[in-house]
Amino acid sequence: MRLTKKTHACVRLEKDGRTLVIDPGMFTEADAAVGADALFVTHEHPDHFAEDRLRAGLEANPAAELWAPRSVADQISAAFPGRVHTVGHGDAYTVAGFDVRVHGELHAVIHPDLPRVTNVGYLVDGSLFHPGDALTVPDQPVDTLLLPLQAPWSKASEVIDYLREVKPVRAYDIHDVLLAEPGLGLYGSLLGSLGGTDHSRLAPGASVDV
Repeated sequence: MRLTKKTHACVRLEKDGRTLVIDPGMFTEADAAVGADALFVTHEHPDHFAEDRLRAGLEANPAAELWAPRSVADQISAAFPGRVHTVGHGDAYTVAGFDVRVHGELHAVIHPDLPRVTNVGYLVDGSLFHPGDALTVPDQPVDTLLLPLQAPWSKASEVIDYLREVKPVRAYDIHDVLLAEPGLGLYGSLLGSLGGTDHSRLAPGASVDV
């Protein structure tokens, strides 16, 4: 499976000529979803769900479909009848040649005064996990963890402990657009020395086989 990092929380996965895209949000390239056979969104926040990005992908490929929590699906389903599917924890799908299992229910706590929204993570082909905005631990081993590096709801010690708990073979940063280069370097150093696994950062547009 070929993993391509897009800006912030979005990734493209390619296998056997098919493409799956997760979380094209407002910080992501405008064409991040174009060419996708399947689209998945973890939750409704605009840095993960940008309707114009999803529309571009769905309009470019009339056979493409979208899987997302109800809070997202309800906003776009009327424009693409029959092509938008609501997901929840425990669901499993085979989509465009990818096996996808859904894990998690709620977004991490940003502040007690703010309501928590639905957030799901996606385990792809039993090996790669995108948690969205939560520190969800799947109920099976993970080869590749897409690690939310920095967010208003997290601190470095939590990210390190999450990496230790999941114990992936390797981890690649996502959710990193709010950090400048010095911050990226600091987080990378901490995770490299304390995370207990192979940790790397991919620049937007870079790809790797996983």
